Amino acid sequence: MLIACAQTDIEFAAVDRNVSRVCQWLEKAAQIDVVDSKQTGRNLGADLVIFPECMLTGYVYETRDSAFKNALTLDSPQLRKVSQTCQACQLLAVIGFIERKDDQIFNACALIGGQGVLACYRKVHLPHLGIDRFADRGTQSYEPVEASTARGSQFKLGMAICYDGSFSEPSRCLALNGADLVALPTNWPLEGQQVAEIVPRARSHENNLFFAAANRVGCENGTVFSGQSSICGPDGIVLTAADATSEILIWAEIDIEQARTKRIERVPGAHVIDRFADRQPEYYGRIMRR
Repeated sequence: MLIACAQTDIEFAAVDRNVSRVCQWLEKAAQIDVVDSKQTGRNLGADLVIFPECMLTGYVYETRDSAFKNALTLDSPQLRKVSQTCQACQLLAVIGFIERKDDQIFNACALIGGQGVLACYRKVHLPHLGIDRFADRGTQSYEPVEASTARGSQFKLGMAICYDGSFSEPSRCLALNGADLVALPTNWPLEGQQVAEIVPRARSHENNLFFAAANRVGCENGTVFSGQSSICGPDGIVLTAADATSEILIWAEIDIEQARTKRIERVPGAHVIDRFADRQPEYYGRIMRR
């Protein structure tokens, strides 16, 4: 399957214009023209496109009330418009936004396809920055979502958001629960640009899975964002990466089966790595306590 990250600027508190921007990126992703690994010569087009954190709403809010006014429900017309574009383009999208549910707001991302919102993740790890200062904490456990592309490829997708990636546990839980790919929408600021270099490689290496981090660029209410989106393959290999400032679509063709083979024989019989079988959880008790 072909996965892509849209590294893009975001317009603060301009939901409809950001939705239009998303739809334009989806249309571009559907036109990615590369020869697939089987050499059929056909236009692949993206199967899955990952967008930054708070793509539809902006991130750097100063009050909970202002964030609440721009938050979206899962049945909003804006998300339906994204779904319609996914249907027309025959692809899936992971998109970040501020979600409203009753009187709560969450920093959320949704897996969206032609059938609508297929799954939603609410950020668990909340730094003291932007909307995360006011958001309610997500409470679901880290379970991957079973998904299917328009071409019939089936895979298990794990979702996390930005600061979640700075903790090893979410990605490990997703991997232990069978995730083939972790999508990480982010808003990494310039001050944390080293995270963009370290986290995707570390999490893919630790768990022998694919890891796609879609960061934003531009400046929002005084915060400058660092770009450097990337897609990493199992064992921490960088498959493609963006620079720090460009609005750009990056992509990589991936073989999901690579993420399902946790036993790696670098030298048959002499150098074998299996990061799941070699775990020793009986010694990890402290990690379960605060």
